[in-house]
Amino acid sequence: MMMLTSFTKPPKLVVGLNPHHHHHHQRFFFSPNNKQISLQITYFRPLVIHASTDSSSGSGSTIDFHDATPQPQPSLSSSSSSESETIVEKSLESSQDSNVPMYVRMLGLDNDPFKREEAIIALWKYSQGGKECIDEIMKFRGCLILTVNLLRSDSDFSCEAAARLLQIISSVNEYRNSVVESGAVEGITALLLRSSTTAEVKEQSICTLWNLSVDEKLRVDIANSELLPALIKFFEDKNIKVREAAGRVLANLVLSQSNHNIMVEAGVIPKLAKVLKGYAKESDIIRKVAINVLLELAKDEFYRILVIEEGLILVPLVGADAYKSFRPGPPSFPDGTKLEPSSSTSFGYGASEVLLGLNIQGKNFDFDEAEINAVVARTEQEFLIRLGAIEMEEGIKPELETLTEHRYTLLPWIDGVARLVLILELEDVSAISRAALSIADASISEHMRMSFAVAGAIKNLVRLLDHHNENVKLAACHALERLSVSNDVCNMIESEGAGYPLVNALKCKEIPEYLMEKTVNILARILDPGKEMKLKFYDGPVNESAKPVHTAQITDGTKVLDGKRDDVPESATTREYVLDSGVISRCVEIMKTSPSLQRQVASILEYIATIEPSMEKLIAADIESGLNAVFDSRFICGMEEDTDTQQLELSALEAGVAISAASRLLTKLLDVEEFRHSIKSGPLKQKLRKVLMSNIPLHNKDWVAACLIKLESSVGSQLDPENLINKDVTLYEKIPRLIEQIRTSFSPEAQEAAVIELNAIISTGVVDFTRAVADKGGIFPLVKMIEEGSRKAVEASLAILFNLSMDSENHSAIIAAGAVPALRRIVLSEGPQWMLALRLLRLLPTQ
Repeated sequence: MMMLTSFTKPPKLVVGLNPHHHHHHQRFFFSPNNKQISLQITYFRPLVIHASTDSSSGSGSTIDFHDATPQPQPSLSSSSSSESETIVEKSLESSQDSNVPMYVRMLGLDNDPFKREEAIIALWKYSQGGKECIDEIMKFRGCLILTVNLLRSDSDFSCEAAARLLQIISSVNEYRNSVVESGAVEGITALLLRSSTTAEVKEQSICTLWNLSVDEKLRVDIANSELLPALIKFFEDKNIKVREAAGRVLANLVLSQSNHNIMVEAGVIPKLAKVLKGYAKESDIIRKVAINVLLELAKDEFYRILVIEEGLILVPLVGADAYKSFRPGPPSFPDGTKLEPSSSTSFGYGASEVLLGLNIQGKNFDFDEAEINAVVARTEQEFLIRLGAIEMEEGIKPELETLTEHRYTLLPWIDGVARLVLILELEDVSAISRAALSIADASISEHMRMSFAVAGAIKNLVRLLDHHNENVKLAACHALERLSVSNDVCNMIESEGAGYPLVNALKCKEIPEYLMEKTVNILARILDPGKEMKLKFYDGPVNESAKPVHTAQITDGTKVLDGKRDDVPESATTREYVLDSGVISRCVEIMKTSPSLQRQVASILEYIATIEPSMEKLIAADIESGLNAVFDSRFICGMEEDTDTQQLELSALEAGVAISAASRLLTKLLDVEEFRHSIKSGPLKQKLRKVLMSNIPLHNKDWVAACLIKLESSVGSQLDPENLINKDVTLYEKIPRLIEQIRTSFSPEAQEAAVIELNAIISTGVVDFTRAVADKGGIFPLVKMIEEGSRKAVEASLAILFNLSMDSENHSAIIAAGAVPALRRIVLSEGPQWMLALRLLRLLPTQ
């Protein structure tokens, strides 16, 4: 239903006959009886035109901005006529004496520009009378085309009146298509791209686009034109009404998902993020537009990352009632260090505690910037809670209905981090889980992960792992899994005592698959053997005592704590938990049933395997069956015949990662004699050979080859007299790896070493090795080496190519690689390799 205020009667044009007094806004035209009259328009109060839709139009809904409706402002003349002037009223109430046809005729291109200007002004004023007046104008099919033509006029009055008339007509659902078909979008585009266009004309033109963008079908036309970059650029316009109008159009365009990619590529995210980060003062309307547009784009995971990269965080609106359970305390740090007043001076209403965190920059504290931001931002958010205005800025009233809406807002990252950490301390289950999920979404970089850690999110999330609500557990575990990507944050998660609840959750067989996946990921990162080596050799001297994370040395009247909590177990205890036989059995069971978790579980078991007393438990849990399950993956057992290439590549990647981790685990287990005597080496070698021949990524075959060689040497070569293991390793791992090194390495020394090693392999005379070089695409990089390589590399490359040329099937590939011109240059130069080059040339067929 169109929201349009109508007059009881059509408006009357006030025509003043005053030939002796000409104002700059007066225009003369001839009536049908050739009488010269001067038209003065008395401006009435403008109507409020809402861009809306009805149920019959089939258009999508629009965002309601309340008072943000486009309101045409009278700027076509400097003043209205005096009341003392002689007024002649010409009524347009009935079609019998209506002058609309006359004004439409006056819009004709053959008329004087002044007449056309007076006509468009009169039609605009007449159109404000309501839908009946608009219908009367639209009876004349050429009116819209003539109106659009006036957008090219050099007169600002004509352009503005034409834009106002198009805005009013486009507010009616049934006429929007007609406006577009008349070329209005193209005309407005040209008008907005003109540098001389006034602010009033820009505003009215953009408001016309706002009306048109209500229709979902018309949004694509607007977004696919040159208008979109212009609309985004108008956010830098000096006139606030122009900026607001441009924002409203973008708010409608973003409602169509098909426009999202175009809008993002045009740069809408950085422009709107700048508004919300407070670089420039903007009206509430523009801020609401920016939030709505970015929230709509953030529904897509990739675009949400782009929004977060601009320094904004999605924060759930949980309702003011949810904050009533929050009891703010004195500012403190995540490690337990509390800030205390340096004097006995106290202020009423708890102001001393609130203001304490805001004055730390003036003290002689040894804080880094991240800690200062965390304390100040938390204090500001607590202050909003004390005032009861934590969400009043977003227009959220403390009503129960708002709790079920699952709405979000966008805050700068400093405030957003503090707000999310505060929500974690509430009692509302829905609020807690939504805040934890927002933390997971925002943890896309090392900076954001450390910001949450410094703000105290780790302690709260670890506490929530024991929450009675299943959704809260899932959300907290998801957040910790994203945060644990950072090695430093992972250490903080462990120091806060996360190991005990994670191990208990893993031992529970009724745990949901999603929660099990997150739990195993966190434990695998905590117990990652590679991380242990990194900490040992790269985090400072070995003899240096461990430095507590984020422990501040505070003076000037403040209390210093050691950062330890009595209720949190030491880090060593976390590792003792996983030695439980129930945990080991559970890990072996997961290896058999969950292909997606095989890599993580293998990493946990690898850590356990480093502890010698645990070997009996690993053997008792039948770890060999778990390894066999990994090596018997569905990819290895027949997915090579899958016709879906994309699915085949994805399966190869997933299987390769798991197999590499399992092979590394088996290699470590083979160091223990007790384990070597407990396994059946024959079936394991057959499975590993099959894996080596599969299409898993080449870099994942490194550990498979190493494991095969170690398995053969550990059980004795008498079980394999033909030495097939070494041959398979050479064919499927060593030769492909050397060819890849020759092809992709940027180091001439590495390329030379690879060619020399490959020549040594080929020199053994095994026909399969020579054939493997050709099959793996080694001819082209070898020809390139004889053109660009060092002397030793050229000699080795010529020797390999000579062996390949013994098979006539390789001749065409050698010639196609451009070997003949390169060999001729070597022969003519009479260098050290010219004899070998000549022999190779003689073997190749003549042209």
